Amino acid sequence: QVQLVESGGGLVQAGGSLRLSCAVSGSIFSINVMGWHRQAPGKQRELVAAFTSGGSTNYADWVKGRFTISRDNAKNTVYLQMNSLKPEDTAVYYCSAGKVRWDYWGKGTLVTISS
Repeated sequence: QVQLVESGGGLVQAGGSLRLSCAVSGSIFSINVMGWHRQAPGKQRELVAAFTSGGSTNYADWVKGRFTISRDNAKNTVYLQMNSLKPEDTAVYYCSAGKVRWDYWGKGTLVTISS
């Protein structure tokens, strides 16, 4: 089993920045993919950014250079740096991981962007 715990969400004004963290524990050796998803009110959950099994990164098209996914293997932590935030970025952000698919999910952290 893998446990994922997100932190770093909050309320910021449009144009501001936030850094989300995801602490990973458990059977880390079983993880090949890790990433961040989000779910806005009334919308489906969508991928924001991810590390692939080959170690490269993928981003949703709408990120457009505003967000950066990174990790600190020594701390077993994955980060999502979010800049130039917009009101439409308001959502619950989830850390996710798995061997091939997204098998594990954190409980999410709420990000609210005010206009």
